[in-house]
Amino acid sequence: MFQATRDKILPTTITGSYPRPQWFTEVLRGRAFKDALGDSIFREQYLDAVTCLIREQERAGLDIVTDGDSRFDLTVGGKSWFYYPIERLRGLTGHQDRSTAGGWTTLRPGHILYEVMEAYQPAIVGDKIGAGPLDYASLWKVAQRFADRPVKFGAISAQTLAKMLVNKHYASERELILDLADVFNAELRAVATAGCPVLQVEEPRHHISGADGSATDKDLQFFTDAINREIKGVETEVWLHTCWGNPNQQPLHWERPSYERALPYLLQTDADVITLECASTGGKDLPLLGKYRTDKKIAIGVVSHTMTAVEPPEVVATLIRKALEHVPPERLILSTDCGFGREGLARRIAFYKCVAINLGANLVRRELKLPEVPIPAADPRLSFAG
Repeated sequence: MFQATRDKILPTTITGSYPRPQWFTEVLRGRAFKDALGDSIFREQYLDAVTCLIREQERAGLDIVTDGDSRFDLTVGGKSWFYYPIERLRGLTGHQDRSTAGGWTTLRPGHILYEVMEAYQPAIVGDKIGAGPLDYASLWKVAQRFADRPVKFGAISAQTLAKMLVNKHYASERELILDLADVFNAELRAVATAGCPVLQVEEPRHHISGADGSATDKDLQFFTDAINREIKGVETEVWLHTCWGNPNQQPLHWERPSYERALPYLLQTDADVITLECASTGGKDLPLLGKYRTDKKIAIGVVSHTMTAVEPPEVVATLIRKALEHVPPERLILSTDCGFGREGLARRIAFYKCVAINLGANLVRRELKLPEVPIPAADPRLSFAG
């Protein structure tokens, strides 16, 4: 169900997270969001920060904005992306040291991702998973109050959250994933009912497990079925975000793998939009999109979240042109490879990457005889110089 992107050609957005203002020092620390809004200092800082970040995206000319994932605490390597829901779900009965939880066994001290994973003590599932105060609808409502444009709300998928849990209750991981999917489905339905024009489910497991060979074809089909269960009955535009990792703005693979094995399964999901990391690869997987018939829209990353240099407009435009060889303009969305995080990139760099998306897109819009998008941040009339 296209809402936010209906009748839009080459709309622009970001994935979700955005660097915090330096003065935004308050955090939730496990509190329910609506309870925390009763804390005067948290409320003022949070509302001001969300307003500020939305306004920056509007100044960059983005069509769809986000709240910068401002609910997440400032944690090592973006840990709060996992832990916002973990701290608010029922059925979790403690934590386990990362070093004994399996996975990431090739990392050694001296690697930045080793330090990140040291901080990621997974939670123990000791009982049936149940809903807690996730407050997704309230988070979206607060952000949309301050925006003149559609606000996209995104959250981690059930199947990826399960990777940060130690299952000591369910007979299988699949049962755990399906119960998490049901909890998240109820939450996503509530956000859609509240009026959210676009919801983003983040990081299904198809692409990473498909590329590293850890998933069978049956596993990939299960991931598709689980995503469809998670978004069943969510009456709004639904995006499925994928990328190749973002802990502390670090890629999980120096040479990015291919979406080739995962793509047909991603296209089987009931999502309206599939997002693909493309800036980091120069769009090497874009030709794959020409092999499949689909009515879905494709959002491509045209700026990188792992590189501090801001992409020149012509570099962005070149990638857009390459995508248009395989995706018609009415089905192409322009975004970032992943979120800008809370500690990995400077806020100024993130802002100008947002601007670069539309500067590059305007070059292509001009070639296609489409209206160019006004970019207040690039208006020479407002420059101090000259």
